[in-house]
Amino acid sequence: MPLIRRWWMDWLRRLRTGEKNKTEDSRSDRNKQPLMSQETKQCKSCHQDFTIEPADFDFYRKIGVPPPTWCPECRLKRRLIWLNTFVLYKRPCDLCKKLVMSVYAPDAPYVVYCPSCWWSDAWDQHEHALDYNPTKTFFEQFGDLLHKTPVIGLSLDILTSKESPYTSNSGNLRNCYLLYHSNDDEDSAYSFYVEHCKALFDCAMCIQSERLYDSMHSWKCNNCVGSRSYVIESLDSAFLKDCSNCTNCFMCASLKNKKYCFKNQQLSKEEYLNERKKYDLGSYGGYQKAAKEAEEFWNTQIPKAEFGDRAVACSGTQIYESKNVRDSFQVNQGEDCRFIQMISDGTNSDLYDVTSWGDGLSDSYDSMLCGTQSSGIKFSEECGIGCIDLEYCKIVVGSSHCFGCVGMKKAQYCILNKQYPKEEYEQLVLKIKEDMKKNPFRDRRGRAYGYGEFFPSDFSPHAYNEAFIQNFFPLSQEEAEREGYPWRKILQSEHKTTITASGIPDHVKDVSDEILKEIIGCDSCGRGFMIIEMELAYLRRENLPVPRRCPFCRTSEKVGLWIKNMEQHERTCFRCEAKFLSKYTTEEFERLLCKRCYAAEAA
Repeated sequence: MPLIRRWWMDWLRRLRTGEKNKTEDSRSDRNKQPLMSQETKQCKSCHQDFTIEPADFDFYRKIGVPPPTWCPECRLKRRLIWLNTFVLYKRPCDLCKKLVMSVYAPDAPYVVYCPSCWWSDAWDQHEHALDYNPTKTFFEQFGDLLHKTPVIGLSLDILTSKESPYTSNSGNLRNCYLLYHSNDDEDSAYSFYVEHCKALFDCAMCIQSERLYDSMHSWKCNNCVGSRSYVIESLDSAFLKDCSNCTNCFMCASLKNKKYCFKNQQLSKEEYLNERKKYDLGSYGGYQKAAKEAEEFWNTQIPKAEFGDRAVACSGTQIYESKNVRDSFQVNQGEDCRFIQMISDGTNSDLYDVTSWGDGLSDSYDSMLCGTQSSGIKFSEECGIGCIDLEYCKIVVGSSHCFGCVGMKKAQYCILNKQYPKEEYEQLVLKIKEDMKKNPFRDRRGRAYGYGEFFPSDFSPHAYNEAFIQNFFPLSQEEAEREGYPWRKILQSEHKTTITASGIPDHVKDVSDEILKEIIGCDSCGRGFMIIEMELAYLRRENLPVPRRCPFCRTSEKVGLWIKNMEQHERTCFRCEAKFLSKYTTEEFERLLCKRCYAAEAA
């Protein structure tokens, strides 16, 4: 069973039995009025029982939506099938005709514009507007509109599309290459979910950092290499794990406020430098040997077991500066939320079942890739930047009061891209919602979609193996098609490799500029890849080896580790016997400390 599925299944078990998470005792002050009683429902997708709690009913009533009919895991799945982050294609822009990168395959039946054309005024967003037809289901009409209205090939802003065109689901990037799901970065490449960073290569989940290589979960770090598992405010170090405010430390774990340490041993500056000279990280073999040695040492130390700081009445993992955020992961600055993922920047409040973005998002439900000072977004995907009251919309920005729209900018009171007077809009929206209840759409598996359900996967532009769902819930082609999902044959690059990975000189100082002309065969998947000029300059400057694996394999490895880190297991502190949840199993680490005991140990 996939790791993330086991994590969700554990939560679902607690929901089915009515057992509360041990960190869920506190509620927001807003939950003072009488609440509905707890209710157990059977998921209409997987047919497993799940529980809706009184506070959940309060939220649904507040924003005016019916309670969910799908369990939390199935709701996450149907959002993730709409998100393609890593599989990029080349196809012509249907407006300017230039060959550009896109998340839509060349044969996908959509009108695809490059970001520059989509953001321009060169096309009419109302051109393909539809009159609502009560004899057809709403979702069928939305599908018709989606196939006619231009969609943006890559979800990028204008600056990023010009300065960093080979990126995806990102914004405000300058001179970046193959960054995914990132924001406000510069001079960086081959990274996932990095924000406010500069000069990062092969990194993931890093914030406000500079000059990092092959690192994960770093915050406010500078000039660090090979870090893993939450390194905070550290610099000039390598192979750190669970360290905070460390300088000139090498192969260390669970240290705080230390300097000149090697494998957690305090050394003098001279002793440290002499020890450090034994490791030449510019050698590929030397780097791999050092990384293995560091991991062996990390495994001798008691690791940090719970991840999240300044989180009050929260449950899940990787939650920071938040209050009453439950059953969620990778959240920063959230309040009164549940079942949310990958939400950061700005205060994000009153969200349920929202995946990715944030930045000042509020009062929103069951949506994907939405944010930036927006509120009231429901059942929508790729919408934001000052949006208010959107339902069933895709790629809508700077707009308010839109229902079932695609590709709208600065629009108001629109249904299926057609503009209406305010009163007529409100009346028609009510009618559509009633029609959706009476005449639901049924997908390939016969599941009914009425008002209150996210878009059916039947209308997703992406196949199962293209979408982010494959990273979280991996299936074979046979398994995916059995569940009613499409599968696409993803063609590899036609460029023939000109050099094998073993043909690259071991040390970066021996690699000439000729490497920039070579197509290297990946050591792992065999796919051909190239070294870019910015990358080679960085590796030479920092004395780091030329990679032997392609960027896709390197990024996938870190994404896989990130997803694994979301798994939660019930553990007992070996010191105070407190119960808590951790990503580590007893097989990985027999002894763990609770958050309080760990903090005392690392002080």
